[in-house]
Amino acid sequence: MGVSDIVTIYTSLRGLEAAQRSTFQEATPMISLLSRTRTSSLALALALATGSAVVATAIMPAEASAQRARDRDRDRDRDAAAAESDGGGYGDEFRAIYVPLDEALKAEGASVAALRPQIDALIPVLNTNDEKIAGGGLIFNAGISGSDRSLQLQGMEIMLASGKVPAEQVGRYNFIAYQLLNEQDDYTRARHYLQGAIDNNFTTATISAPDLRIAMAESFFSSNDLTAGFEYLEDAIAERKALGLAVEEQWYRRGVTMAYENEIVPTVYEFTALWIAAYPSSDNWRDAVNLTRNLNEFEGGEILDLFRLSRRVGALQDASDFDYYVEAADPRRLPKEVKDVITEGMASGVVSDNNLFISEALTIANGRIASDRADLPALERDAMAGSAGLRTVMAAGNAFLSYDEFGKAAGFFQRALGMPGVNTAEALTRLGISQVGSGDYAAARTTFAQVQGKRLPIAQLWTAYATQMEAASAPVAPVAPAAPAAPATMPAGS
Repeated sequence: MGVSDIVTIYTSLRGLEAAQRSTFQEATPMISLLSRTRTSSLALALALATGSAVVATAIMPAEASAQRARDRDRDRDRDAAAAESDGGGYGDEFRAIYVPLDEALKAEGASVAALRPQIDALIPVLNTNDEKIAGGGLIFNAGISGSDRSLQLQGMEIMLASGKVPAEQVGRYNFIAYQLLNEQDDYTRARHYLQGAIDNNFTTATISAPDLRIAMAESFFSSNDLTAGFEYLEDAIAERKALGLAVEEQWYRRGVTMAYENEIVPTVYEFTALWIAAYPSSDNWRDAVNLTRNLNEFEGGEILDLFRLSRRVGALQDASDFDYYVEAADPRRLPKEVKDVITEGMASGVVSDNNLFISEALTIANGRIASDRADLPALERDAMAGSAGLRTVMAAGNAFLSYDEFGKAAGFFQRALGMPGVNTAEALTRLGISQVGSGDYAAARTTFAQVQGKRLPIAQLWTAYATQMEAASAPVAPVAPAAPAAPATMPAGS
């Protein structure tokens, strides 16, 4: 039989790709009933195309009423015989409502709204699974024809409850129910059907399994169940990585944004580290540093170590960034580092000669560098003495770190960690920074992993940087030389 009508509707797919308009041109038969054979007459053809968030249904014309009447008795006998094996068959009460309603809905110019009382009367008599799959399909089709989303949802739920949806379509039908409920902001029920789509491995050419996890995360976010949303988002990212597929940047940004706006710690730092590891641009690094600053009240030493990272990743992009860095470093304590930072800022054009604060700091630094450098050997000797105190050892570590003598700095910070009264988080952070400077990225990551307290987010960012640098410095496996080609012919005399 030919298709008599195609009706398309467009539904929104939240958290996934924007829907693109298209039409599904061919209907796929789902189930037939109430006919001379169970594969003709009142056929319900239902095609669901979700790659572009389109639901299409085709309503097949029924056989003549007279023919159906002649075969009704035979149908009843066959239905009764099949009831125990395939879903309960169709009762007389169901037939009495379904048959005339089906014909009325298929009539030219049929009004779904006018037939709504008959549709409502059908629902209570859907007792067997056969009746549910047939009645649910009729209700869904009526919802399509009448652009009634509530009927579409009601029909879809009834069909799914029947247990008779073909196995290969269960995931698709669950996804449609999810879409309809999501449009109503009924997130709890929507997630039930979305999970059904996930469990039944529903995918399309444009919707992957990880995409469904993202949709689940968005549903949790929308209903303010943030913890579950973050868990689903993390799982989706991990799943996509495991498949060897790229993870879109917006996935990371979504986690960062939700955690940042709701000030959820340490989740915000965990997502930030994942984001930076995957997309380490200077702009992203600057955003990561700034959000970490905004969520914390850091003091001078903490700000210094954070801006040391900004300097390494090219994230010092505003004059104010250099102001903060110079203030935290202090030209009287770390003149060489202050001069280097200011010189870099001026060379990039970000820092102006007219900046009085910067100009004054540069003057102080220039006046201090020679004597400061000259004091280094004595400071090193004092710090290495067995009687050296914590203050001297930390001072030596800080001085050598500022002169980029990372090996010596690391030794002093390591020693300080075993001394009473040490600020463990600070010493660990600067030991890790020294190890990064030395190119010992694995050791640096181990060190940063031990940092706790206020410096934890700083250490997490440094860990991401160490991981990035380690990956960049990994040797490229050599390409094996091609085997020599065999001669085309054997040499003469062989």
